[in-house]
Amino acid sequence: MAEIIVPELAESITEGTIVEWVKKPGDTVEKGEFIVELETDKVNAEIISEEAGILKEIFAQEGDTVLVGAVIAIVEAGGVAAAPAPVKEATPAPVVEAPKAAPTPVVEESSSNERVIASPAARKLAREKGIDLASVSPVDPQGRVRVQDVAAHGTAPQAPAAKPAEAPKAAAPAIDESRVTVEKMSRRRQTIATRLLEVKQNTAMLTTFNEIDMTNVMALRSRKKDQFQEKHDGTRLGFMSFFTKAVVASLKKYPYVNAQIVGNELHLNNFYDVGVAVSTEEGLVVPVVRDCDRKNFAEIEDAIGGLAKKARDKKLQIADLQGGSFTITNGGVFGSLMSTPIMNGTQAAILGMHTIQKRPIAVGDEVQIRPMMYVALSYDHRIIDGKDSVGFLKTVKELLENPEDLLLES
Repeated sequence: MAEIIVPELAESITEGTIVEWVKKPGDTVEKGEFIVELETDKVNAEIISEEAGILKEIFAQEGDTVLVGAVIAIVEAGGVAAAPAPVKEATPAPVVEAPKAAPTPVVEESSSNERVIASPAARKLAREKGIDLASVSPVDPQGRVRVQDVAAHGTAPQAPAAKPAEAPKAAAPAIDESRVTVEKMSRRRQTIATRLLEVKQNTAMLTTFNEIDMTNVMALRSRKKDQFQEKHDGTRLGFMSFFTKAVVASLKKYPYVNAQIVGNELHLNNFYDVGVAVSTEEGLVVPVVRDCDRKNFAEIEDAIGGLAKKARDKKLQIADLQGGSFTITNGGVFGSLMSTPIMNGTQAAILGMHTIQKRPIAVGDEVQIRPMMYVALSYDHRIIDGKDSVGFLKTVKELLENPEDLLLES
């Protein structure tokens, strides 16, 4: 008999949501065969069976949230497929019911037998620290204990052990289903919302803009694309390799744009791992192209294309998303003329590309129609001053308007 356990995928991931059971109770399972898909905050993971046999029982349904380390199924070695065993109501490891329209609190018995409302992360941290949840004073007026409350417990004088007065609960408005469609917010979308809000709250973010005359890049690409594709086994020459190379050259010139704050220190990265934002059905993900300073145009195009395909096919691994030092996002593929992109994680800046639009531009003493693109650099003002942010974006502009210089720089 083998237990199917939710594996540890990364240090920051403590739980996931079951997307689909590929195998059902009573089905034959081969060793190494994919039996269930799990959605985490960052990636979708395929969980396999370590033993051949029959899927005897499952302990969590599609849509349930399960903790890392939870036993979610049993595979019985050998034997012949029998009638499907009933799905158990109880679970041998913690399983948190997935939220319907809003997150559902986890109700847990504290050591004092008092029922406490707590998030899964708070429950896990309290268990690790040996803290009685009933003794934690929640900030939430509804009395829900969050991980921040557990972390802060005991670090400052505690108020008398009296239960906070319950705030009056607002009556939820009735939903007219003929006028409103309610959708469950996916785990990925919840995580995106949390991360973006954290960046907005924890950084001094500003955005500076410029515009790029794309005439010369488009002309060079038009002249070379067929030759490029033939030489590099079908790899297409796109704009992303030009922008990535321009970014790398600019980061070398302005190293603080490639930095991050760690405690009271500034860490200036001497590597150029560029995240490229990719839109998927579940939301935006940012896989990372490694060592862009060492890659040629074809290698960058191949890397971006491969990562984008993995993202759309839900095949990205945690390693594909970690360690980026700068990010490029291209809202232009959706027709965006201008935007203020939000920085990614602990990075200091992000470059936003936009749609190419023909506009009348003064060229010397003449007015000409040129293909123009607005670009935006959002940056953390705690690290980067206006001089560097403007200089960085101006360098990107100059290199792309003179792509022969870009080839020399790269």
